[in-house]
Amino acid sequence: MTTHTHVTAPTQFVEVDGTRYAYRRFGADTGTPLVFLQHFRGGLDNWDPAVTDGLAAHRPVLLLNYAGVGASTGATPETIEGHADGVAAALGGLGLRTVDVLGFSIGGMVAQEVALRHAELVRRLILVGTRAKGGTSEGAHPDYPHVATRNAVPELADFLFLFFDPAQASQDAGREFWDRRTARADADPPSGAQTMQAQGIAGAKWQADGEDRFADLARITQPTLVVNGREDVMVPTINSYDLARHLPNAQLSIYPESGHGALFQYPELFVSQAERFLANHRVFH
Repeated sequence: MTTHTHVTAPTQFVEVDGTRYAYRRFGADTGTPLVFLQHFRGGLDNWDPAVTDGLAAHRPVLLLNYAGVGASTGATPETIEGHADGVAAALGGLGLRTVDVLGFSIGGMVAQEVALRHAELVRRLILVGTRAKGGTSEGAHPDYPHVATRNAVPELADFLFLFFDPAQASQDAGREFWDRRTARADADPPSGAQTMQAQGIAGAKWQADGEDRFADLARITQPTLVVNGREDVMVPTINSYDLARHLPNAQLSIYPESGHGALFQYPELFVSQAERFLANHRVFH
């Protein structure tokens, strides 16, 4: 695996119960695999190679598409729980018994459900730009739902608005991210209308679910790193504070002058923090 990188690793497939899940695996030959779970409508090539290759230096990295996303077959589930069960099934099909999970945005919701529903599978969690079940939307920009869905294939302007702060330095970082993100020649196909609709339904159900919105967090005992930008227009940053307060074994990092895509604005900082977190065998209480 060490001969491949984000832009050269071949797309492979694992079939479980009639669904072919697309994935790419690269990085170190040994260590606990780190599974990347992507944002709304995002697939294998919505990740930043500066992040994936950086973390692949010391561990196997696995980029995985949900059912119906990109090159994966089947229909995208209309629940976050359905996404999580599909992830667990795909990992089982690959023979993986213990993984670390990095979930970004809706992927962070899926990661929480994987940790709840398949706790034995998950060693450590990294949750970026996400919320707890029942988390708040108060403070989100009123235009973000339109921007997130206005184009059949999201464009640079969409990402600059949704993922980055209006400050010039953040916008410049967003353009640099876009250049890195689009470097691969044989990119994963964009997701279609069914995925957009299904994930919209899934996210809305999951956010509205549960009378005690933080009750499930107490059952996620795996060490967890929570990361966000200072001003997230999609998933307000207060949600990251709530995750860190209610997860029993969490630490929190908020990045300056940044938004939802803080990990892409500060890839070196994020990789450094994530690397130390994943390599640390201590458990904080």
